[in-house]
Amino acid sequence: MTYTKLILLLLLPLTTACSVDVKDVPTPVNLPEKFSVTGQTKTPNQWWLAFNDAELNRLIDQALNENFTLLAAFNRLEQARAVAKKSGAELIPEINGSFGAAQKNTNTPALNNFTLGLAASYELDLWGRIRANIHATELDSQVAEEDVASAAISVSAEIASSWYKLVEQRQQLKLLDSQIKVNRDNVSMVTTRFRLGQATAADVFQQSQLLEFVIGSQLSVIANIRVLENQLAILIGKSPGTVVIPEQGNFPALPPIPETGLSADLMQRRPDLRKAYFRIQAADQRIASAIADRFPKLSLSAGIDTSSPDLQSLFNNWMATIAGNLVMPLIDGGRRIAEVERNQAVAAEAVNNYATALLNAVKEVENALIQEHQQYQLALNLDRQVQLSQQASAQIRSRYIYGAMDFLRVLSALLSQQSLERNSLLAQQQLIDYRINLYRALASGRN
Repeated sequence: MTYTKLILLLLLPLTTACSVDVKDVPTPVNLPEKFSVTGQTKTPNQWWLAFNDAELNRLIDQALNENFTLLAAFNRLEQARAVAKKSGAELIPEINGSFGAAQKNTNTPALNNFTLGLAASYELDLWGRIRANIHATELDSQVAEEDVASAAISVSAEIASSWYKLVEQRQQLKLLDSQIKVNRDNVSMVTTRFRLGQATAADVFQQSQLLEFVIGSQLSVIANIRVLENQLAILIGKSPGTVVIPEQGNFPALPPIPETGLSADLMQRRPDLRKAYFRIQAADQRIASAIADRFPKLSLSAGIDTSSPDLQSLFNNWMATIAGNLVMPLIDGGRRIAEVERNQAVAAEAVNNYATALLNAVKEVENALIQEHQQYQLALNLDRQVQLSQQASAQIRSRYIYGAMDFLRVLSALLSQQSLERNSLLAQQQLIDYRINLYRALASGRN
């Protein structure tokens, strides 16, 4: 048996160390057993695939690999794992080696002196302090892992929402182009009738004002399109102006409502809830570590060293020492008690944050369900209003041409029709946005 192995054997714990188990956390609030609405369709973890939109899939895939916010979350996960790894090293004895050589010149022949030594130290984890701290750092790394999943959900949902807002604004731009053409034709018609004495100057001014209003709306839409394109560029990890967002894109057919499952399933699925759960467990372990820190610490140390005037006999003259060191806190001004109390308060805060996260999670699912249902009805209602307004506008314009209708009715009908057409597009985008919110509220963040 080598001397190194002998040291390691001597430093093995002489008594079974206490260990604090990681406890399950009971649900701190009462939750409904199931949600108010549920579907029959299983939603994939990559929920955006349900829209069957190739361009959306491409944008999200690129973002999941190149988004800097998401990459930063991965960096934090790596840091947490490194801290957990470093903490785990406390259960392994620390061994240091030393080697020295010296020469003394005198009137007599030179004297050589060589030294070689090994020193080891180890703290026996009698009360589970070290193990509790290791458990806490491991749970911290799980918290960081859930942060990555949460960031992935946020990025994918933000891209989906921004993409369909961009689709809506581009469609608004096309609609405004056609509305501008209609309004210009009307200006020409009213101007001609004014010259023939069949219309007033006020009619010309009012129709011209409506034309300018639509042109102004078009300018705002163009600005919105550029802003959304820049936002999508940043989300996929590119600088604005360096990437071209494809022009194609339409609103997808809304997939069936996904299966919402039970509220208990939500606790296992959502990363923000799992993160809050792990934080409670980590705080509980730190309480145990702080309590154990109030008890005596037993440390062992061992050393082996030798010296010799020449290298040949250096390994033949070893001396070994083993020592134990018991340290017990007597007076610390209440520092350790205060640390226990601080960790207890942190744990209580974590429980309350977990309860808040649970309530918010249920709220987000229920809100998305009711908002989508009502928005769907609103979208249908606006479609009917658009059809009726188009029919009314055509009838009123025809009667105006034959002199049976005042121009104010024409203007009012046209303004109402064009406003409804734009609102109908917006309602379709908002309907998709509410579905994105539902997917986000149910997502697991796991691929």
